[in-house]
Amino acid sequence: MRLSALTLLLALPALQADEGMWTFDNVPVQKIQAKYGVALDAAWLKKLQLATLRFPGGTGAFVSREGLVVTNHHVGRGYIAQLSTAAMDLVKDGFTAGSRDQELKVPGLELMLLVSTEDVTARVNATVKPGMADKDALTARRNALAELRKGEEAKTGLTCEPVTLYQGGEYWLYRYRKFADVRLVAAPELQVAAFGGDADNYTYPRHNLDFSLYRVYENDQPYRPEAFLPFSTRGVAMGELTFISGHPGTTFRLQTLAQMAYARDIGIPTQLRTIARQKAALQALSATSPEARRIAAETIYSLENGAKRLSGQLLGLAKAENLKQVEAAEATLKAAVAKDPGLQARVGGSWEEVARAVARQKELRQEAAHTGAGRVALLGHALTLVRLAREEAKPSAERLTEFSEGNLKATRNRLLSPRPVQKPVEEALLAVSLQEALDDLGPGHPFVKAVLGGLSPKEVAKAAVAGTRLDDVAVRRGLAEGGRAALEASADSMILLAQKLDPFNRAIRKQMEDDVTSVFSEHGGRIAEARFKAFGKSAYPDATFTLRLGYGPVATYANGTGTLAQPFTTFLGLYDRHLGWGGNAAAAEGGAWTLPQRWLDRQGSLELATPFNFIYACDTVGGNSGSPVVNAKGEFVGINFDSVYEGQGGYYVYDPDTKRAVATDVRAILESLRKIMDADHLVAELLGK
Repeated sequence: MRLSALTLLLALPALQADEGMWTFDNVPVQKIQAKYGVALDAAWLKKLQLATLRFPGGTGAFVSREGLVVTNHHVGRGYIAQLSTAAMDLVKDGFTAGSRDQELKVPGLELMLLVSTEDVTARVNATVKPGMADKDALTARRNALAELRKGEEAKTGLTCEPVTLYQGGEYWLYRYRKFADVRLVAAPELQVAAFGGDADNYTYPRHNLDFSLYRVYENDQPYRPEAFLPFSTRGVAMGELTFISGHPGTTFRLQTLAQMAYARDIGIPTQLRTIARQKAALQALSATSPEARRIAAETIYSLENGAKRLSGQLLGLAKAENLKQVEAAEATLKAAVAKDPGLQARVGGSWEEVARAVARQKELRQEAAHTGAGRVALLGHALTLVRLAREEAKPSAERLTEFSEGNLKATRNRLLSPRPVQKPVEEALLAVSLQEALDDLGPGHPFVKAVLGGLSPKEVAKAAVAGTRLDDVAVRRGLAEGGRAALEASADSMILLAQKLDPFNRAIRKQMEDDVTSVFSEHGGRIAEARFKAFGKSAYPDATFTLRLGYGPVATYANGTGTLAQPFTTFLGLYDRHLGWGGNAAAAEGGAWTLPQRWLDRQGSLELATPFNFIYACDTVGGNSGSPVVNAKGEFVGINFDSVYEGQGGYYVYDPDTKRAVATDVRAILESLRKIMDADHLVAELLGK
């Protein structure tokens, strides 16, 4: 008797997410082999490493021998918008380069390829002398890392970054090769790439064709990578083991209970309030004209995405059983420390020290939140310029860390990035930032009086943006090269605002570093030492936007309503959801489930049973967007683009029952390229034909 697909599905053993965002030097290969019978060797891991690229804010991968790169549409959306105009909206209408000479260079987009890593913990910690205050120890470690970075960059010609792991338990140098000539090759229409919009974000089942293709060039020729991930035509099946290689941004699983309680009660609610105000301001801007709507769309999307992610994190922290789990783990480690007199003397008081620093963080929170540049890129550039000349005049060890000799090159690169800035968006965000400062600090606060000067936040923001030329990278370069004299002679309105802001920001930053950051660094490192001694390196470090490996099977789960989620969606489901919401007739009401016209015109040519998205049990967070999902052979089977809402608490506390990631299936990408996007030439390249 043949079993139905549902019977087979229910007959499978319960599948849970496999915890861990593992650094490539510490992949649990024996554990993977014992559980799944898959043996990963050094060559397999090295190939995956050398095929994985870091995008700004996300991940991508080489997928052809001619330098073709895949990432999410939403990772590349800002760059696609940058190449768009009112007359040629590539975000709305999509894009396919018919030949290499039609591929569009993206100004300012740089991709990073991790070449090698080195543990420098001993050298960094050797600069901390016995009895040194926490704030001085923080400075010593930062300066040591900056000097190591400078030396390695001079020796290798690579871009080097210092990396702190295990809350200060380890320090590493990561060496990257940078690619600066990156060109857009193909992208679907936004309406199908982000089908369902914010309403469907962080949900499942999903129908998102969330991919885009780029190509890396060197010397005006396609780059031939050392490794790339061939596209699989078979895809994956329910229960099949998958691996994900990417750059998860930030997790907080190794924080103390006191730090997590702060995030729950103060940190996340404050961020959500700010995002709501920023979104409202940009929606008001969008309503003024179609062009305003176009230029504000990417930032609004980013805000909506951030708000939903944070609200999911808050939901996870609000579950009493989650923090009880953290409390129990903390008690277990404290008990292990108490059994070792030497460890007790060094680490026993660390949790209390962190708790005191959290209390101080609460006291400094409002001033720290309102005296920086925030989301306003032009103000960030101005603040960098104001500080550049002043800091360079000091000995390297006495500078703000981003201006030390070892970090100065990276700071200058950020300042001189040619990525365009949208002034209307900047003005709206600056007005919100200043209004929040006025509301929270009060009109009598010295900072508020200094930056507003009796005017309203909107008036100051309008004048600052209208009177600046810092959106021109040539102007920024001229001021950077002109030194202190050029800054003092400048009448640029954003420079003048940054000069007012600088002393307040420096003062609160020093207090935060002396009383909070340094304590978290020192005692987070000590707690990590205790964890290493008790449990070895069987644990993985929190995410730091550095390369990690995750693994887990294609797996269903019971969502918030108790319904068992299907492991795969299909093109059939895409069209069903479109029709179920009223088709394109719903567009007049702002429907999120409308489809581009060519997707309706060519529906008949599609194999509608083709898998579209799938759900799988890898441990991911933001930054894994665009990460390649591969099978045991190292073949590309999908691209990660999301995770489910119920699993967002995993930023703090891992839950194997709800931690699920969502990927666009390789078969959907190939079918769409062939049948919708007129890209048979790209399909041939991806399949090595």
